[in-house]
Amino acid sequence: MSRDTNAALSKAQLFACLAQGLAGGVTVVTPNRRLAQALAREFDAAQAAQGRSAWETADILPYCAFVERCYEDALYSELASGLPVLLTPAQELALWEDIIRRSDAGGALLALPETAALAADAWKTAHAWRLLDSLRSDQLNEDARAFRGWCAQYSLRCERDGHTDTALLPDLVAARVNGSEMRKPKLLALYGFDIRTQQQQALFEALQAAGTEVVASAQAGREASVLRLACVDARDEISRAAAWARARLETDPRASIGIVVPDLAKHRNALMRKFRTVMAPASMLPGLNQDPLPFNVSLGQALTGYPLAQAACLILELAGREIEFGRASLLLRSPFIAAGEAEAAGRARLDLELRRRAEPAITLERLLHILDAAGAGAYAPELEQRLRQLAEFRKSGLFAARAPSAWARAITDALKLMGFPDKGRSLDSAEYQTLKKWHEVIAGFAMLDRVSAKLGYVEAIERLRRLAAQTLFQPEAPAAPVQILGVLESAGIEFDHLWVMGLSGDAWPIHPRPNPFLPLQAQRQARVPEASIEATLALDAAITRGWLAAAGEVVLSHPEAEGERKLLPSPLLRDLPPAVLRLPEYPRHRDLIHAAATIESMEDTVAPPLAAGAALTGGTSVITDQSACPLRAFALHRLDASSPAAPHAGLDAMERGILVHRVLAGAWNQLKTKTGLDAIGERELEALLARSAEEAVTRVKRDRPATLAGRFAEVEKGRLARLARAWLEMEREARGDDFTVAAVEDKRSLAIGPLTLRGKLDRVDELEDGRRIVIDYKSTAGPASAWLGERPDAPQLPLYLIATEPAAAAIAFAQVKAGDMKFLALAADETLLPVRKSLPELGWDAQVAEWRRVLTRLAAQFAAGEAAVQPKNPRTTCRNCDLQPLCRIHERLGAPVPEQDGDDES
Repeated sequence: MSRDTNAALSKAQLFACLAQGLAGGVTVVTPNRRLAQALAREFDAAQAAQGRSAWETADILPYCAFVERCYEDALYSELASGLPVLLTPAQELALWEDIIRRSDAGGALLALPETAALAADAWKTAHAWRLLDSLRSDQLNEDARAFRGWCAQYSLRCERDGHTDTALLPDLVAARVNGSEMRKPKLLALYGFDIRTQQQQALFEALQAAGTEVVASAQAGREASVLRLACVDARDEISRAAAWARARLETDPRASIGIVVPDLAKHRNALMRKFRTVMAPASMLPGLNQDPLPFNVSLGQALTGYPLAQAACLILELAGREIEFGRASLLLRSPFIAAGEAEAAGRARLDLELRRRAEPAITLERLLHILDAAGAGAYAPELEQRLRQLAEFRKSGLFAARAPSAWARAITDALKLMGFPDKGRSLDSAEYQTLKKWHEVIAGFAMLDRVSAKLGYVEAIERLRRLAAQTLFQPEAPAAPVQILGVLESAGIEFDHLWVMGLSGDAWPIHPRPNPFLPLQAQRQARVPEASIEATLALDAAITRGWLAAAGEVVLSHPEAEGERKLLPSPLLRDLPPAVLRLPEYPRHRDLIHAAATIESMEDTVAPPLAAGAALTGGTSVITDQSACPLRAFALHRLDASSPAAPHAGLDAMERGILVHRVLAGAWNQLKTKTGLDAIGERELEALLARSAEEAVTRVKRDRPATLAGRFAEVEKGRLARLARAWLEMEREARGDDFTVAAVEDKRSLAIGPLTLRGKLDRVDELEDGRRIVIDYKSTAGPASAWLGERPDAPQLPLYLIATEPAAAAIAFAQVKAGDMKFLALAADETLLPVRKSLPELGWDAQVAEWRRVLTRLAAQFAAGEAAVQPKNPRTTCRNCDLQPLCRIHERLGAPVPEQDGDDES
């Protein structure tokens, strides 16, 4: 006789049946994989508790696996010739995408892959709840009508090509379950099915009609101590749950503990960080730690989130059209490509050089060009060789359209050319499992031949990337006493202690989310979960009752706020009074380290003196930085502690300034004198400036070819010519006496005190009486006061005068700015330049002597190693300084330094 599916077995009876092994013919089916695994572990523990040393593995599996096993039994029988081929999930999505793309509505869709995934979900829901007939109505909305057409095409394609899918498989099995070729259990126990779809019920009834005894089983429930706990916010909830789990585990190391999180995907990273900090603080320390974590998060992350798989995707992206520089930088520094660890230091230095030259988006060919210019062979010869091999392979093998299987082989070859994964580096267990999963994804991609036409490289790589992103993966780890689960995965599992968090009124019950491709009324009538408020409330109330019976101690928590928004507890908790839960305070690992240390304080503001003849970089900025803050000068020019440059679009202020300098230098190299400027005709001057602009752009273009190309280059040349002409017109009109431009862009050695620096004078004018003026071009010139004082803000021009032109009679900023062309100067004689109040208060000779004293002192302080944290004015000096993490000036000031963009300089 067959029992009705309403009949139930207790868990003890179920385990007794399973203990009979294969002879008993018992199969247990659960709604999900997590419950099947938990039930199998519980069965094994029960057998061990009875003193058994060996027993047959219990036949416990999730519903989807049971259906596929029935199909495979038929596939390897005499029925095989009449069976359709089961599509993989990736093949299903690819088929839906192709059908939607070819449809009338497909051309207007902006998110085709997302639409295909939603359509596939609607197809499964329609079969599970028998909603296909509702699509025949004449009262459908636009979305449902489009879906009806897609369903027709999908069915035709599957029938024509001999395919089936996971939505159709239960019906296919039910139709063939009477045959002797399909293995059927004697007893089928349905464990933990709070809801059965109509399709599931039809299959169970078909099995029952074929002679299988079908019974229900579930957790018996237990008396529980239940607390409702209000927490400040989600962060406080996670912290308290972690401390609670650790406290319970310390009390009973063999306890099973569950943490249920309704929105697990949203909070996964925060949960991982906090639970590691509280429960396994040593795992937060750098270096390898092979001890397994005492907790497990059921939800994996996208395969593309793992560094090894990410490196593979970056290689393939680099071989495409172009890639963001930041992503290319990640690849170049990856340990998963050939010689990644052996050349790590060289590749880091190379990356710094690339950041100065690259565009925000870069191609493989452009990258190789920059590598040549940067001398990559000296930094990372293996990397350069591998990239050249990839570039050659790209030219010969990555352009023609191919079938997915052919692309899978080409992709594998491309990865091998880059030495992926690096054979010189041993993979740990997690990395090895990630690599195995990556190979599975490529194999699944190759199987798209059954449903996909030929693809171009870009489309193939994008589809492979999506497959990897859709693949949730988590490396296998030993069973952990603390399980962090989502809502549906927690159903039916028993624990010693259970904490359910996030139960605010906004989150629980969950809001209805009906599928937009199916008629809403039909979904509601079938009581599809999440299709209506009533169905959602009923389901979530049943799940809540299950939690209350799932453990001896149950804590239900909810946040009281999200940001500034106040939250109420879930209405499903209204019958539970709020409680107080006292938990131990667990110090953070860093606090324990600091507490164990003996702190020694000392004043250390003087570094070792600069060695005689030591090479310095930065030129005159050594003195500028020493004047602004001694530590800045020491960090930048002796420690080379500057932050990496960031590739930028277009030209930055420095590049624009360089172009202006070079155009004016080119013009004065030809004009030579004020007389030459006065004598040149309009057309000749226009031609001269055009040539100078062309030469200036050509020189800068060597480093920025992608930026200074095409229309932008022409526009920039025109802007430079107009700017230079306006400046020359101002000089022609404002400066009456003749002068000769004695030097332009003149590189010189600057000896000041114990230092010898390198500098480049923008321009030196010589007057008819032999006196000279040192000029520096600026797009925005500061006041003359920037040259004065014990710590001048702009000591560059005084340094040029003292070190290279001591007899000069003036220094001047030449502000080359559209609409505001002018000189700002200090001079021995007010008649030298068209500037009012250019005489220094001390007198010229005394001012020059003062500059010599101040600059010599600053040079001597730098050479002596004086490196105190003494910004001249913290609010301005530190505003745009990137050394604050080193000097921690904000700790001294008691507040962060305010951020504000400074003025651009040419």
